Amino acid sequence: MTEEKKTILGWAFYDWANSAFATTVMAGFFPLFFKAYWANPTNPTESTFYLGIANSVASIIVAALAPFLGAIADKGTAKRKFLITFASLGIVMTGGLWMVAQGHWQMAVILYVLATVGFSASNIFYDSLLPSITSKNKVDYASSLGFSLGYLGGGVLFLVNVIMYLKPELFGIPDPSTAIRLSFISVAIWWTAFTIPLFLWVEEPKINQPVSIFKAIPLGWIQLRNTFKDIKHLKVVGMFLLAYWLYIDGVDTIIRMALSLGIDLGFPDSSLIIALLLVQFLAFPFTMIYYKLSTKIGVKKAIMIGILGYAFITFLGYFMQTVWHFYALAVLISMFQGGIQALSRSIYSRIIPKEKAAEFYGFYNMLGKFAAVIGPVMMGTITYVTGNPRFGILSILILFILGGYFLLKVDIKEGERMAEEYLAK
Repeated sequence: MTEEKKTILGWAFYDWANSAFATTVMAGFFPLFFKAYWANPTNPTESTFYLGIANSVASIIVAALAPFLGAIADKGTAKRKFLITFASLGIVMTGGLWMVAQGHWQMAVILYVLATVGFSASNIFYDSLLPSITSKNKVDYASSLGFSLGYLGGGVLFLVNVIMYLKPELFGIPDPSTAIRLSFISVAIWWTAFTIPLFLWVEEPKINQPVSIFKAIPLGWIQLRNTFKDIKHLKVVGMFLLAYWLYIDGVDTIIRMALSLGIDLGFPDSSLIIALLLVQFLAFPFTMIYYKLSTKIGVKKAIMIGILGYAFITFLGYFMQTVWHFYALAVLISMFQGGIQALSRSIYSRIIPKEKAAEFYGFYNMLGKFAAVIGPVMMGTITYVTGNPRFGILSILILFILGGYFLLKVDIKEGERMAEEYLAK
């Protein structure tokens, strides 16, 4: 194995590692357990509202910290250190969910918010390593490989956790509730173990003269202020961030709230879990197929197809009646989800100055998280006010429409040229 392939694989394995949190905890067992065990099971719309608020609070915290942390990481050449630090936060808080007793929804929310902060913040520094691990012509492949491995890895552990939940006696577990609580422990162990390849095989890019974290903090504030000026100058970056802010909100909202919607519509828990497994295992090949499509038609067109696909999915979601409709939507989501995420990450890496990758990815993640403030709250609030979850899901459609409109205005070639000019200064 060449050194470059080893570096790409080590980097991509962090997607395999932390996707266990995204599947088993965020998309799967936390909303299920929250509604049935920690919150009031007789009032599902109220628990949907609480779940939306919890996701939004986590997003606000990450959004507020993201650009500042990115600036510090660039100055202190500390991307890996920050990644490990926030991953550790997520791992410890996820494991802590094991200890939350029935009915204590407030403690469950606190631990979930902190775990989500760790998960999301570590991804800032994971993403910011992308421009330095490979050449520009392989960046789409590396990003797609990461997401593809993430869906497979997250799916494998989730499948094991589902079997634990459905057949606890096979594992010597007394009941399904204990199985779900043990699944949180398994995520913490999985996340820890598969972060090791990144730690061993991915080097910190030496772009700046390294300074200590304490010295990097005041320098980070200065650099953060300068980043606003840079984004103002790099107009293509600003336009892309606006488009991304809108359409990725729709994607993230569907990821985080789909299971909650299925519960509100009265679908059996087993059917919801099967739908999640469909997304995980089908998204693994579809993400790489989507990468191949982008090499034929271009990255921007491929993302536009993903936006249109999600808009169609959202529209169909309004008319969803039966479990097989939910399965069909899960298959459709698996076709677009990995591709739109992977190509958005790689297209951004093309149009930003490499020497400020963490700082710019801080803004990238900040906008993504601020967007995720809007979607879950909008969906949860409209569901709560109208008493109809169908209106909640339909409200997400406007985010895809606006995101696609602004993406059409993004000139990738011009963005690459401006980024190269910036580096030549």
